[in-house]
Amino acid sequence: MCGIVGYIGSRDCVPILIEGLARLEYRGYDSAGIAVIGRGKLRTRKVKGRVSQLGKDLPARLTGPIGIGHTRWATHGVPSEENAHPHLDSTGRVAVVHNGVIENAEELRAKLVANGVEFVSETDTEVLAHLIAAVDCADIEEAVRRVLPEIVGTYGIAVVDARQPDRIIAARNGSPVILGIGDKELYVASDVMALVRHTSQVVHLEDGEVAVLTADGFSTGTLDSRVTTRQPTTVDVEDPDYHAEGYGHFMRKEIHDQPAAVERTLRGRLDERFGTAHLGGLNLTPRESREFKRVKILGCGSAHYAGQIGAQMIEELARVPADSEPASEFRYRNPLIDPETLYVAVSQSGETYDTLATVQEIQRKGGRVLGVVNAVGSSIARQCDGGIYLHAGPEISVTSTKAFTVTAVDFALLALHLARVRDLSPADGQRLVRGLLALPERISDILQLEDRIADLAKHYSNFQNVMFIGRVRGCPVAREGALKLKEVSYLHAEAYPASELKHGPLALISPETPTVAIVPNDELFDKNLTTLGEIKARGGKVLAIAHQELPSHLVDDTIIVPQGEPELDPILLGIPLQMLAYHTAVLLGHDVDHPRNLAKSVTVE
Repeated sequence: MCGIVGYIGSRDCVPILIEGLARLEYRGYDSAGIAVIGRGKLRTRKVKGRVSQLGKDLPARLTGPIGIGHTRWATHGVPSEENAHPHLDSTGRVAVVHNGVIENAEELRAKLVANGVEFVSETDTEVLAHLIAAVDCADIEEAVRRVLPEIVGTYGIAVVDARQPDRIIAARNGSPVILGIGDKELYVASDVMALVRHTSQVVHLEDGEVAVLTADGFSTGTLDSRVTTRQPTTVDVEDPDYHAEGYGHFMRKEIHDQPAAVERTLRGRLDERFGTAHLGGLNLTPRESREFKRVKILGCGSAHYAGQIGAQMIEELARVPADSEPASEFRYRNPLIDPETLYVAVSQSGETYDTLATVQEIQRKGGRVLGVVNAVGSSIARQCDGGIYLHAGPEISVTSTKAFTVTAVDFALLALHLARVRDLSPADGQRLVRGLLALPERISDILQLEDRIADLAKHYSNFQNVMFIGRVRGCPVAREGALKLKEVSYLHAEAYPASELKHGPLALISPETPTVAIVPNDELFDKNLTTLGEIKARGGKVLAIAHQELPSHLVDDTIIVPQGEPELDPILLGIPLQMLAYHTAVLLGHDVDHPRNLAKSVTVE
């Protein structure tokens, strides 16, 4: 879960590397470093901490037309200057930056130590630098090709060699590597975010590929030197998307982006006349859509909770059994893959390694997988048999907000599509289409509640533990709300089905543990009120997210959310919880966009 950027051309690479790394900090921000070749010498600068620290007081001699950089999320070794990338060989001529995990690093390290190599870091990556330098070959490309077959695990790497200062070598296996094509200059990065200011022409490496970048162009091939052909594609991302503008934090900007993001994802996909959704990217005929007997949704973190909302919609509307499971668990339990099940992989980045590996395992066993992703051209998008793009726009904050909401909207589209090719009536389809079209305005109305929610955060930020509860449609909303609060505020938050509270968790209720309750005006409204009574009887405080004012003896505070179609209500009910988490974290003085220990795109196991 690290950020890689590299440049080769006629300009000084240092400002380009620093800027690119700053755009990749969502991928890791424990430490950062750059390696630059200039005037025949390879020089490095590394720091523990943020890219902004790296950019301060750079030595005047640290210039050159070729360089690589890295921002780290620690896997092997604590955050420190010694463990920061790039890593060098013993002579200081080969520099490597790496995203991924080398599973046989200890075995390789032991062999190198036995041969007299001295290590200066605890990382697995340093092994690569020493192995490449040890190859008896003057060509750095050939040296990299010889070493990589020894590696067990995942990697996205960029390598430079002071003896060949006219090239960067990049390679990929399970971790994204993207080439950016400029005018007499080339870039390499782990994410298009690092490239968008400089070029819109990119090439995505495939697993097992090696690329050679020079100022004049690039070539790609396999580890056994077979030539591959890669044509650049155009990415549709604008540079202003990567500025927080007047919001102070990306998280707040992205919360407020949601009406426009939902409008984008709905555009051109709804058929009001027939009450259905057009999703051409599914690559499914109506007959094929009808033939699936079950839907299994797979994602991690917020993607998993959005999948739970989606599973409920699909089961409720299409009357097809559906469930959501963490991809990180699914792939390890040797699951039965059923050809009559439609599998759906969910990932904002499209690079989540657990989810990508799950997709590959399902396909290996003959299953069909759709992707629900935000990043066009990402690994999961390219691996899947079809899918739906979110069109949420870039999400820079590590904590997901608009991507979560738009993912739930995409699942509503998928549920509507599957339902209408089955037995959902045109009238119900048209009702849902109207409900979807109304979402942007209703979200805008909720955002007007921000001042009130900020005031509530002043009170609830004083507690160390918070319980979240919801029934059926409200349950995944509660889970996502608890995740948001713990991610950015570092307060302990737990989520439970409201019906399960009396089966154990009620023991935690006290005046010191408030409960955030999701209470939509649905068929379970009265049961939810009974649960609130149980909490109040034990001295608990209650903050309700509801469609109406609730009895004062049952709640301490209520956030009233506009009511939509019942099936779509979870999309709206979760938005106040995003604002509550944000304002709580701000009050507590935390780095909202870069929560401790976390990274946005989880490309390691």
